Amino acid sequence: MTDRDPVDPAGLSGGGAVPGGLVAASRRPRLARALERLLVGGSAVTAFVPFAALVAMIAVLVVQALPAIRYNGWHFLFGSGWNPGSTYSQPVRSGGILHLAGASYGAWPLILGTLETAGIALLVGFPVAVGAAVFIVEKLPPAVAGVVGLFLEILAGIPSVVFGIWGVLTFGPWLAHHVYPALSHLPNVPVLNVFRGSYGYGEGLLTAGIVLAAMIVPLVAATTRDLLRQVPESTKEGAEALGMTSAEVFRTVQLRWVRTGVIGAAILGLGRALGETIAVALVTGSVMQGATNIYGTTTTIAATIVSQLDSAMTDPTGLYVRVLAEAALALMAITLLVNVVARRIVHRASRGVALPVGVGF
Repeated sequence: MTDRDPVDPAGLSGGGAVPGGLVAASRRPRLARALERLLVGGSAVTAFVPFAALVAMIAVLVVQALPAIRYNGWHFLFGSGWNPGSTYSQPVRSGGILHLAGASYGAWPLILGTLETAGIALLVGFPVAVGAAVFIVEKLPPAVAGVVGLFLEILAGIPSVVFGIWGVLTFGPWLAHHVYPALSHLPNVPVLNVFRGSYGYGEGLLTAGIVLAAMIVPLVAATTRDLLRQVPESTKEGAEALGMTSAEVFRTVQLRWVRTGVIGAAILGLGRALGETIAVALVTGSVMQGATNIYGTTTTIAATIVSQLDSAMTDPTGLYVRVLAEAALALMAITLLVNVVARRIVHRASRGVALPVGVGF
């Protein structure tokens, strides 16, 4: 027998040098703890960044818009006149705010145009997107579904200005020549009489809504497709084994599984439609008034900001720029309100659903 303790075969209890491998092993827990702390701290910072960015944007808009809010009052939200004032007269002061003579701003047509175009886009695009997603997942062969899905994702990445040019040069005139004449002669009944009226050359409210629908279809369809692929095949096969048809399986199993996710996708599409700028500015006609019928020219808040910013910079009093900041603040308020309402809808839709996506999305 040796002098080493049998319980300590490496001879470490005798005060000898610790092997290098054990020293490295003793350092690993400290390094792991340091990396864990760094990861947690970094995650906390990155989680705070979106909130900080939102607060900063709102703060900047409020500060910039305060003079316009004081000058316009409630008339800005409910008035319908938009007049920057005369640049040939001396600026005047009202309520402590310097402005051009005759300046008056009413954003109700802008707000109404924003809501109308986004509403048309959702009404037209949402059923098409959901139907396309169901057809891709359920009916197409996997190879063809992959190709169609690729084109769907490419369509989602096309810049909005391309949609706008397509809408104003090609799609709008085509609608005015081949579709709107038929729609304007539909029977004069309460539901269909909205399509009666003059339709011009293809620029206007309905064209803008359809172009926005084409922009949100890829987003909603791709999200819905991915959600439907998460439904387990065994669940669908079990429903079919009970004698359900394909439509009943979709309504009873798949729709309940993904419905809150689909609602969320619809709200994402609505958010894009509310904030779309270039395409809407090109297709609506950018007229500072509400549409007289569903084909009429109009504008939106985002389109007004992008089309009027150059003119606003020429206002020597600076009030016009402040008014555009107030319009941006109104658009942000609408977007936040839509998101709050959407969260409430998703929460209510998820009640009583025992399937994973329904509860936890």
